[in-house]
Amino acid sequence: MSSWKCLKIFIFLFFIFFSSISHSQTSKLLSKRWEAWWICVPRQPVHDYGVYQFRKTFTLATKPASFVVHVSADNRYKLFVNGQFVSLGPARGDVFHWNFETVDLAAYLQPGKNVIAAVVWNYGEYRPEAQISYQTGFIMQGDGENQKVINTDKTWKCRRDSSYTAKEPALIYSYYVAGPGEAINYNLALKEWKNIAFDDASWPSATQITEGLPKGVFGYGLGWMLVPRTIPQMDLKPQRLQKVRKVENIQLPQGFPEQKQSFTVPANRAISILLDQGSLTDAYPVVQFSKGKNAAITLGYAEGLYVEESNQENWRTFHQKGNRNEVEGKRFIGVKDSLISDGTDLQEFTSLWWRTYRYVQLQVQTKDEALVINDLYGVLTGYPFSMNARFDAGKDTLNKILEIGWRTARSCAMETYMDCPYYEQLQYVGDTRIQCLVSLYNSGDDRLMRNAITLLDNSRMAEGATLSRYPTANAQEIPPFSLWWIGMLHDYWMYRNDQAFVKDNLPGMRQVLWFFNKYQQVDGSLKNLPYWNFTDWCETKGWNDGVAPIGKDGSSAVLDLQLLWAYQLAAEMEKYLGTREHAQQYEAAAAKLKTTIRYRYWDGKRMLFADTPEKDLFSQHTNSLAILTGVTSGTEASALAKKIIHDTV
Repeated sequence: MSSWKCLKIFIFLFFIFFSSISHSQTSKLLSKRWEAWWICVPRQPVHDYGVYQFRKTFTLATKPASFVVHVSADNRYKLFVNGQFVSLGPARGDVFHWNFETVDLAAYLQPGKNVIAAVVWNYGEYRPEAQISYQTGFIMQGDGENQKVINTDKTWKCRRDSSYTAKEPALIYSYYVAGPGEAINYNLALKEWKNIAFDDASWPSATQITEGLPKGVFGYGLGWMLVPRTIPQMDLKPQRLQKVRKVENIQLPQGFPEQKQSFTVPANRAISILLDQGSLTDAYPVVQFSKGKNAAITLGYAEGLYVEESNQENWRTFHQKGNRNEVEGKRFIGVKDSLISDGTDLQEFTSLWWRTYRYVQLQVQTKDEALVINDLYGVLTGYPFSMNARFDAGKDTLNKILEIGWRTARSCAMETYMDCPYYEQLQYVGDTRIQCLVSLYNSGDDRLMRNAITLLDNSRMAEGATLSRYPTANAQEIPPFSLWWIGMLHDYWMYRNDQAFVKDNLPGMRQVLWFFNKYQQVDGSLKNLPYWNFTDWCETKGWNDGVAPIGKDGSSAVLDLQLLWAYQLAAEMEKYLGTREHAQQYEAAAAKLKTTIRYRYWDGKRMLFADTPEKDLFSQHTNSLAILTGVTSGTEASALAKKIIHDTV
C-alpha cells in the first residue's frame, strides 16, 4: 500500500462519514427483517480463531450516482470494492446493540462487472477483552431495490484464509488483553482475490445463518440485534517512522525510514533494525517486500525498551523502562507479527487490527534467496478529534505539556475511549469521565462521549449497577464506577444542549441509585457494599487492592461520600429534567447522608474526616470528597484543604 493510497483511504473515510449523515436509515430498514442474511464459511468452526474471505460478483448497466449499503461482521471486517479499500468495522458494541456501518459504494463501481470483497476475522479464544462476539459472521444489506443484488446470502462465495494463525504475545507478567499478533505464511495466501479478474468458481457458497434483524424486530433466528453506528469512521493517515536507533548486520540506505527507500537483505543472513517513531502512536503497520522465498520477517511493537534487571532471572519479571528515549543496553519486549515470504514481487502486509508503538523492531532471516524490503511505514488511526481550543501559557514547557496531553488523549480514543491503547483497550468509567471532559474542552466533539454513556448504560446488571467497563467479554463490577457514570451524565448535561439525551438516561440513573439504596442503613450510610469497591491504587495502611479502608461495621467514608455526590447530581438533574418526586427523594437522601458523614467520620482532635468510624485512618480522598460535596465549607473547608496537603501522619 503506497503513501498515496493511504491518503486516498483517509479521504474516502472522510467522505463516508459525511455521506452516511445524508443517508439516514429509513424506518423501513430499522423496523423490519432485512432481506440479507448473516453468512459464514461452511464447515468451519464458528467460535474459533479464523480469517475468512467473502466475494460477490455482479453486473451494472451504468455507473450509479448512489449505491448505499449497510454492512457488519463478527468480530470485524475490512471491505473492498473492485480491489479498493472502502470501509472497516463494525464499531464495538454488544450482541444486543450490534453496530452496522452505512456506506455509499458508488464512487468505486463501474459499468459492467464489479466485485465486492470482504476480509472477516474472529479472534476466537485470543479475542481482546473489549471484543464481544456471538459467532463468526458477515452481513451486507442494500439500501433499496437497485442495491439488493449485493445482499448477503448463499450466492456469495467464501473461503477460509489458511495463511493466518494467531501469534500470542510473549510479554512481561502484566494484564495484557488487547488481542494477538498475526502470523502469515504468504505461500498459502491468495494475492488477487479482491480483484474483478479473480476466478472464485472453486470457492464454496456461503452458509446462511439467520436473517438480519434490527434491534426490536421479531425473528425466529438468534444472534445480533443490529443498530446504526453513531460515531464517525476513524482517521487513517500515512505516518512514516522517524529514525533508525539500532541496526545489526546490514547497511541501510540514507533517508530510511523517513523516506521510502528499499534495501536488500542478502541470502542466508539474519538482520535486526530498531526504528523510532519519536512518540507513542496507534497505527496499522505496513511492510512491502519482494522475493526472498521462505524468508522470515518479524515486526515487533513496543512503548519503550526494558532495562536489563540483573537481580531478575526471568525477563518476564522486568518492569523498569527508565528513560524511554534510551535504547542502549535494553531489551525489546513487545507484541509481534510474523511473515513468511512466498518469493514473489510486491507482497504486502497490513495488520488486521492496529498496533500501539513508539519503537518498531524489524527482524529478517533469509533463506537461499535475498529479500527486498520495498517500504515500511504506518497508517495512523484514531477517533477523528480536531483541536479547536486555544491555549498559550507564555511558557514553552506548559505548552508542551498540553501538546503531550492531547496526543495522549487521542491515543486513548478509538471506537471507544480506552484506559490504555497497548495493554487493555478497555473503556473504564473512572478513566472515561476524565477523557470525555478533555474531549469537550479541546475539541467540542461530543459523539464519543454520547457513545460511552450509552454503552455503559447498556452494561447495567439486573440489580441496578453498571459494569466497571464496557464493552467487555467478561463482566467486572466496580459499584463506585456506576456513581461516576452518573457524573458523566451530569457533565454532558452541563456542557451540551441536549436535554433529550439526558432525559433518556434518567431511568438508568435511578436504577444505579436503587442498587446503592439497598445497602444503605437507617442513617443513610452504606454497609457491606458488594463486589470490588475500587477507588484508587493507593498502598497506604488500610487500603487493599485499591479499596479504601472499611470499618468494622462494613462502612466506609470514601464510599459514603461518593454516594452523597451522586445523590446531589441526581437531584439536580431530576429537578430540571425529571420528576419532582425523584428530586425530593434524592435531596432528602443527600441531606441525611451529609449529616451522617459529619457525625460518623469527623475527628475534632485531628480536624480531619476519617476513613472509618474507628477514626484511626485518614486519607486525602475522604477529605477532598468532603470539600467537594459540601460536607464542610467556608473557613473550615479552606483549613482542611491546606491540612490534607501538609499533614502526612
